[in-house]
Amino acid sequence: MAGMATHVITGAGSGIGAAVARRLHARGDDIVLHARDAGRAKELAAQYPGARTLVGDLADPDKLSWAFSYQTLPDRIDSLLHIAGVVDLGPVGELTPKSWRHQLNVNLIAPAELTRHFLPQLRLSQGHVLFVNSGAGLNAHADWSAYAASKHGLKALADSLRHEEHRNGVRVTSVYPGRTAGPMQVKVHQQEGKEYDASKWIDPESVATTILMALDLPSDAEVSNLTVRPGR
Repeated sequence: MAGMATHVITGAGSGIGAAVARRLHARGDDIVLHARDAGRAKELAAQYPGARTLVGDLADPDKLSWAFSYQTLPDRIDSLLHIAGVVDLGPVGELTPKSWRHQLNVNLIAPAELTRHFLPQLRLSQGHVLFVNSGAGLNAHADWSAYAASKHGLKALADSLRHEEHRNGVRVTSVYPGRTAGPMQVKVHQQEGKEYDASKWIDPESVATTILMALDLPSDAEVSNLTVRPGR
């Protein structure tokens, strides 16, 4: 992606999203950081001088378009990076509709709504939509049903979008990281009742490296699906 580009990023507050935002900000790209509320937006703006923010609650995707109508949106978007996500483990026999809806809203429906909203700008720039999925988007295990369902759905969203937008020059990439050190992994270990050791899992910077590789490929090439696994 030659020259300064504009990237809309969800999940920039921690983990993989923070690593990606740091790298793009450090190299001088224009970053637009999505935040769930005004307070979080203020924190992100202070952390990344010069960055713009965009406020909307991913847990309530029905209201995203309304929220954006009261804000100044970027005229140009070169990439839309869906990195935010939530997880709530539990057996099918115990997960409530509230838990299902929350994970589906944040992990699947909100990315679909954001993509719908920004497709006109992405088509104009022949930009890139990148979904940070999960190993759970390829294989579902016990106690992971709702999260895995949301991520399997995210794979379907990305695959359909890729076919639909190829003629418009929009590239679509799904990245499937294995367990990655960060706040989400801490929560997963707590839910699993296991001791957390960050050194056993992928460093978010390593996933960020793969994401930037996909973004920076010349326009004659596209990484469709990229799996990243712990190396130790």
